[in-house]
Amino acid sequence: MLELQILLVFMIIGALIAVKTKDLLSSVIALGTVGLALSLAFLVLKSPDLAIAQLVVEILCVIILIRATIRKDLPFSTSGRWFVNTLIVLVFIGVFLTFGYFCMKDLPRFGEPEMRIAQTFLSMGLKETGATNLVTSVVLDYRAYDTLGEATILFTAVIAVLAVMRRVGRKK
Repeated sequence: MLELQILLVFMIIGALIAVKTKDLLSSVIALGTVGLALSLAFLVLKSPDLAIAQLVVEILCVIILIRATIRKDLPFSTSGRWFVNTLIVLVFIGVFLTFGYFCMKDLPRFGEPEMRIAQTFLSMGLKETGATNLVTSVVLDYRAYDTLGEATILFTAVIAVLAVMRRVGRKK
């Protein structure tokens, strides 16, 4: 899984840039790239539902954090770094689209689902879980940790939004 190793290295580099950079806006953008790379890693690991949840939460968090930091820190508009920043954004978009293409290429073609795992759920679900509703048995029995992870992602995003958007304690 060379793709996964490349994504992990990319996430580590993005996290280091987010920690070491001096301006807040660059830190937020670097942190956003880590989350987007994590979304691609979920796609490589064949978990598109987690990838979609991560992508939605990451985009919302990055937008909110940029809104919170844009007034405090805007170095590239005054220092002439717009060329370097534009080049970095274009390189990132190219890398993101390349990995997205390879991840989508590995998915089964539309209309031809892989039924190996689903067939096991359909044939053994009632006997193994005792639940008559197979959707509930899959969500709560077979994929309980996955569901807990998605709920944790959404709960953390809501808490972060509330922490950033609150009025009490903000300096004017």
